[in-house]
Amino acid sequence: MLALSQHPRLLLDEIAFVAWIDQAAPGDRLEYHRGFMAIDTDKMMSKLPPDQRRALCELANAAFRAAMKDLVHLVQARLANDHFAYFAVARARPKGAAASLSSLLLDACAA
Repeated sequence: MLALSQHPRLLLDEIAFVAWIDQAAPGDRLEYHRGFMAIDTDKMMSKLPPDQRRALCELANAAFRAAMKDLVHLVQARLANDHFAYFAVARARPKGAAASLSSLLLDACAA
């Protein structure tokens, strides 16, 4: 059984996540983090170096924005006690979406 102290893994950054959304077909699945998101993004409890923790926070925010725009479903799978795999599953593009979905997400970052 993995413990909370197991090493979280930052699998990609926000830009790679947005790029994946831009080219993903409905039903495509991407694992974007492995660990315990609530702990790994916490400033006091995370075992990630500060720059990786900030990058994970940006990635988590991008994933949430994408879900709020109905671009992805966010799901997780429990791998062990306090250890999860986090996935984004691409949805069909919303009606009236701009040609570049990544521009929608990046615009949201700037706001």
